[in-house]
Amino acid sequence: MNLLPRASLLCALFLSVTLAPVTHSGSLSAKEQAMVDWIDAHQDEAIELLAETVNIGSGTMNHVGVRAVGDVMSRELETLGLGTRWIDMPPEMDRAGHLFASKEGKGKGKKLLLIGHLDTVFESDDDFQAFTREGNIGRGPGISDMKDGNAVIIYALKALQHIGALEDIAVTVAYTGDEEMTGKPLSVSRKDLIEAGKWADITLGFEGAITTEGSDWATIARRSSSGWMLEVSGRQAHSSGVFSERVGAGAINEAARILDTFYNEVRGDYGLTFNAGTIQGGTTVNYDSAQNRGTTFGKTNVVPSVVIVDGGIRALSLEQLASAKQKMEAIVANHLPHTSASISFVDSYPPMPPSDGNRHLAEELSVVNQDLGRGRMKIWDPLRRGAADISFVAPYTDALAGMGALGKGGHTPNESLDLDSMALAIKRAAILMYRLSGTAEEE
Repeated sequence: MNLLPRASLLCALFLSVTLAPVTHSGSLSAKEQAMVDWIDAHQDEAIELLAETVNIGSGTMNHVGVRAVGDVMSRELETLGLGTRWIDMPPEMDRAGHLFASKEGKGKGKKLLLIGHLDTVFESDDDFQAFTREGNIGRGPGISDMKDGNAVIIYALKALQHIGALEDIAVTVAYTGDEEMTGKPLSVSRKDLIEAGKWADITLGFEGAITTEGSDWATIARRSSSGWMLEVSGRQAHSSGVFSERVGAGAINEAARILDTFYNEVRGDYGLTFNAGTIQGGTTVNYDSAQNRGTTFGKTNVVPSVVIVDGGIRALSLEQLASAKQKMEAIVANHLPHTSASISFVDSYPPMPPSDGNRHLAEELSVVNQDLGRGRMKIWDPLRRGAADISFVAPYTDALAGMGALGKGGHTPNESLDLDSMALAIKRAAILMYRLSGTAEEE
């Protein structure tokens, strides 16, 4: 059956939700205007910090580079009065570790967790290694994913310090060192981040913002990212006997039937997608899942005996993910005669569901956006964004992602950033944090 109408309906319902009308002054307070003026005056310094970190190669497996970027951010955070600590990972995990920084607040406002990451997808042997600039466009490895967001965090905190508000805010900054290739087990690599999420009231993720179709967009949800592997075996025989009661359909035909049934019976719920990334089949299969590559051997006159399919699955909630897994397992269990099949799952990034608390944060950010002279913000479709570290803390705190600057071409040699948007991102973050801190109410 074709479930696309249902998916389209659910998508329409998600995207049609407009932010509830909220009261806003239409202007900034005196202290907020002071932050805006300071940010405009220091935008070039923020870009210089961005360029400094982009020029440090920090692919996930380049541990020295990741640590070096961490040293730069630690330098900046310490000047703001935050205590910093480097969290090493066990040697067997082969990851550089994370930089965390925190300070207590004197006020009674919300405790804030700000998330960035130090690593990029570009390893030390990649040709794409340096920051370049042409007018207001900057290019370089990780410039929009997410070294811009890392700098935005620093300069938003500096703007708050400029007006004397930072000392009242309880804040933790988490810069992970392996977001692009997460260390396993997750119980170790994300332990400190999850603990910070349990401490916080509100989490802001600083990966890139979205501006398109003449509107600014808020990100209140991100999908999970997990893996699945289907292994199918069949009875090897001369191909003249395929489909017979003695031989059966063979491993490849059975794998094709299973995948087709996935497509027709599991697909359809808004937010749920699953992809078969590689398929190896024949009489002999050697597959290395860590490298996502393998070799096969088979002949057209031999019924194949083995198939391995390696895939990924994404969902908008844990319930949706669990339901999809159950359906897939049931389909696999109902295999054809003379074949057998099994499916296994490896969970990685959890989902960040679109909660009411997240929607409320988006409303507040929309008001900030309007007070800065821009339009109301819409809700971005989570199917159009990947997974992120903010999802690990979503069960414990209200969260808002996409607080960085405006970039494009992430994970490619064409990665670029609108440098003028750095100031906008810093202003939105600083004013939102100021209002969430409760300090603004006393002005």
